[in-house]
This record gives sequence, structure tokens and C-alpha cells, in this order.
Amino acid sequence: MKHLSWFLILFALACSSGDDPKTAQTREPSLFAQPIDYSADGVTLKGYLAYDKNIEGRRPGVLVVHEWWGHNDYARKRARMLAEMGYTALAVDMYGDGKQAAHPDDAGKFSMEVMQNLEAGEARFRAAIDLLKSQETTDPQQIAAIGYCFGGGVVLHMARIGTDLAGVVSFHGGLDSMHKPEPGSVKARVLVCHGAEDKFTTPEQLESFKKEMDAAGVDYKFMSYEGAMHSFTNPDADKFAEEFGLPLAYNAEADAQSWQDMQDFFSEIFPDN
Repeated sequence: MKHLSWFLILFALACSSGDDPKTAQTREPSLFAQPIDYSADGVTLKGYLAYDKNIEGRRPGVLVVHEWWGHNDYARKRARMLAEMGYTALAVDMYGDGKQAAHPDDAGKFSMEVMQNLEAGEARFRAAIDLLKSQETTDPQQIAAIGYCFGGGVVLHMARIGTDLAGVVSFHGGLDSMHKPEPGSVKARVLVCHGAEDKFTTPEQLESFKKEMDAAGVDYKFMSYEGAMHSFTNPDADKFAEEFGLPLAYNAEADAQSWQDMQDFFSEIFPDN
């Protein structure tokens, strides 16, 4: 964030005043961050929209797809972080009615309901895209999606089925495929941020994923973070690990590096932002 702030300051000084309101921002972000309802197939979905009010005009939009715990404060925090970076961010609700899980049994139930009814899940994702594109602060031609854990699997699935996205980023997401893409059918560029010690992903799944991406001609990057376990980006992972006996662990170094890798990826797919 410090590097981005200094870049904006120097760029503004180098340019003539008022040439481009988007790049003239030198002030600290002033965030709009509020819940927003939308719907798909008659189901009310509880989203969370965030953007910087100090930036004028349209900017790329980014969806944030939650972990298997549901749309919670963690997903909203990531949306605010994206807004501070200059994006319009929407934390989505894949479960409906803002459902959250307090126990892995419920989290597994909620996530399986989505994965076993892919048409409904895809409709909810597309409804979120439509909502994000409709915002006055969003450039509808520049849309990406990031996801965590369950959400990482969701964004990879949406890329596999050819959803019109500039890019997707999966953080410790599931890699199993429910749709084998045909060569050339994947429009989105793909970044996978994976913990090298993730016990939820087998070596066979890793190999299968890479072969699938290569066979389909997908423009993808696979980043593996040494020593990182599943849920390495979430500071609450250690608490969940202790409470439920799950192989999870927060890894501050991998968290920071993967976020930087995402920023670098976005600078490639959104070069004018």
C-alpha cells in the first residue's frame, strides 16, 4: 500500500493538474463500504460493496468470494482492502440470505449445496457480476474475481466455464474440476496462490490441475508458498485449527506475498488502472 501511495503522489506531481481525475488522487482513501442486497432465482443475496469516494470516474471491479464459512467480516475486509487499492469491490454471497457457518459441519453442508447445484451457484455469481457492473464507479469492461478456500474453487469453476472475466485469483482454493474446459474456451487469466503444505490438496490434484490448464491453453500462473498450510491468508485460521482440529494455519509471510502477487497480476490485466 505504501508503494502504491508514493506512486500516486509522484505521478500526480509529474502530470499537469486535472488531466485525469483518476490519477490525481493524493489523499488517503475515503471509503464507501456498505451492505447491498441483490437476488438470483428468487433468493435474496447479501453483498457488501466498497470503493474509494476520493477517486472519480470508473475503475475495474473485483468480486470477492468467501470461504466455506460464508459471507463474513473476513470477506468484507478483503473488499475494503481492494477498495483502498483503487478498485470497486463486491463481497458476494454464494449461500443466500447471508448464511454463515460457525462449525465445519455447517460450512461443509452450505458449500456442498452450492457445488451440487452448479446452475444455482453460477446464477448467483453472475448476479453479482451484473450488480458490480451496474455501479457508477465500475468499468463494466474490466471485471475480475478473487476467492478464498471454497471461493477459490468457485472462481476457478467460473473461469473454466468461460465466464467473461479479465482474471481470477484463487487463494488456497480447491483445484478439482467439475468442468473440463475445451482448448481456447477460458477467457480469464488465472492466478493460483497455493500453500505448499496444504493438506486439503493432494499431489495428484496439483498435477491434474496443471495438466488441465495446459491442455486448455489457459494463461495461468501457479504460485506455491513454502511452509504455508490451508487458509494461510486468514488470521483466524489458528483459532479454527485449535477449536476444530483442522489442518489450518495463518502464515503472515505467505499472506503478504500472495496479496502482492495478486496486485502484480492485476497490474497486468488492468494496465491502465
